[in-house]
Amino acid sequence: MSVYSNTVLGLHTYSHPLEICYFCNSNTESRIVMTDTIKNLEWRYAVKKFASDSILSEEKIDVLKQAFNLTATSYGLQPITLLVLRNKVLQSELVTHSFGQLQVAQASHILVICIQDIIDSDYISGYFKQIKKVRGTSDSILDPFKEAMVNEFSKKDIEEIRHWAKNQAYLALGNLLTVCAIEKIDSCPMEGFNPSGYVDVLQLESKGLAPVLVLPVGYRADDDIFSAFKKVRKDLKDSVIDVI
Repeated sequence: MSVYSNTVLGLHTYSHPLEICYFCNSNTESRIVMTDTIKNLEWRYAVKKFASDSILSEEKIDVLKQAFNLTATSYGLQPITLLVLRNKVLQSELVTHSFGQLQVAQASHILVICIQDIIDSDYISGYFKQIKKVRGTSDSILDPFKEAMVNEFSKKDIEEIRHWAKNQAYLALGNLLTVCAIEKIDSCPMEGFNPSGYVDVLQLESKGLAPVLVLPVGYRADDDIFSAFKKVRKDLKDSVIDVI
């Protein structure tokens, strides 16, 4: 794999092996892609120190935004919203509400995954209107599904809905972490923060949002010693069961 260094920003750009493998057959290409994917996931780790002067490009941030929006969610309802923060003043203020984790201040951007406070008939109807707009599906086909979904959610209390929505947030986090690895974007997933503090600093209450996960993103600092540590995982045979 070719690596080109940007000496001004101290960043790295990686060319994909398929761009230079002109004579590969399909089987070879598949093996290269698979190997590249695993190497990228092995490269990823929870960054303990970001290079505070290295900023992600708008193109990289747009990839993360689109990846978030394309995340699979239960029923397709997307009860989650991504807040993208790039404001060093606010980031520094959030450190207090993040148990002193300095990555929040150092990172290029902070991604805050929030859940919707209310999933009611209006919200569900909006989803089906979007289906009709995108696919042109008739009301006669959509209405029975819409009514069944409205009925299903009407039986859930607020805590059940929040628990369900939070599960969708974790799906989005996993998707973002994988995309970050592929795009060579460093990240540090965080559950440890004070949600009420984030609500106050980011004025989320007026938006009807509750923060559940935080993901600082950017580029690792050269002196983050954790970047050189070997990844510790179970042996594959203890993690995966094949049923044939």
